Amino acid sequence: MRIELPRIGLGGAPLGNMFHPVSEQQADATLAAAWSAGFRYYDTSPHYGAGLAEERFGHLLRDKPRDEYLLSSKVGRLLESAERAENAKPFVDELPNRRILDYSASGARRSVEDSLQRMGVERLDVVFIHDVSEDQHGPQWREYFTEAMQGAASELTRMREEGLIKGWGLGVNLVEPCRLALQQSDPDVVLLAGRYTVLDHREALDTLFPQCLERGVGIVVGGPFNSGVLAGGGHYEYGSIPDDVRARTERLKALCQHFQIDTRAAALQFCLANPVVVSVIPGTATAERPAQYMEQLGAAIPLEFWLALREEGILPVDAPIPK
Repeated sequence: MRIELPRIGLGGAPLGNMFHPVSEQQADATLAAAWSAGFRYYDTSPHYGAGLAEERFGHLLRDKPRDEYLLSSKVGRLLESAERAENAKPFVDELPNRRILDYSASGARRSVEDSLQRMGVERLDVVFIHDVSEDQHGPQWREYFTEAMQGAASELTRMREEGLIKGWGLGVNLVEPCRLALQQSDPDVVLLAGRYTVLDHREALDTLFPQCLERGVGIVVGGPFNSGVLAGGGHYEYGSIPDDVRARTERLKALCQHFQIDTRAAALQFCLANPVVVSVIPGTATAERPAQYMEQLGAAIPLEFWLALREEGILPVDAPIPK
């Protein structure tokens, strides 16, 4: 049975000081605003600010009734105290912790226990094996992937069977490891960041989503704005914006202006139109954004807009669009 999650959740990377520092006051205000706006699914990771994002999520969630929200975090990097912060890109002003790659069974269980302690909560609902992909580890990624399937995946399956978590999956930026995980293990859900958006969707549509539908595996779409470019930001995939992406984005913005539609509304609603997608998790470190995301999720967008995106070649005919 496919895991059930709220249609929208809050992604935690910005609260780990991604790209720029975020004050504790601002972080607390953002999370409080998310709760007030109705967000009841939160995703974070030890990687985000070397534990900083998890600590900040804990400020909000440890005082909330545990059955009123869903929470996911990730395994694959253990944290140990260090003399100084690593400040691993794209994060800045991190906590003084050192990341240790560990995709083993024991590492996965320890990582979950550490996350619970950092956040001060009693359980995680979903656990993702984080960044076991080529963009993070280069040519060695398949060795880490093998370790993860034999170690972390097996342990998380046991934890699911023990009732300690509701489900597990991969949390990655690339499609290939998701396909391999479906072949070699039994995930419940995949957190796929940046690979099913208005700008980038072809590979997922062709190769991953049909398998997920067949297996009953849900997709959580991370990075629905492709690191900010679809929300008016200056980044694409955690870096500078390539010329071709900028050109497509400008064409999209022009159509949004013509139909008087917020680009972020189009980005969010496109993701959720696909039946395999169970949730979309935009991130923010700004208190005004959560309420805006909720409004954009329900904004009226005429069918003519989506058809215009097809005519412009921004969306293919076989990509589901909102009805």
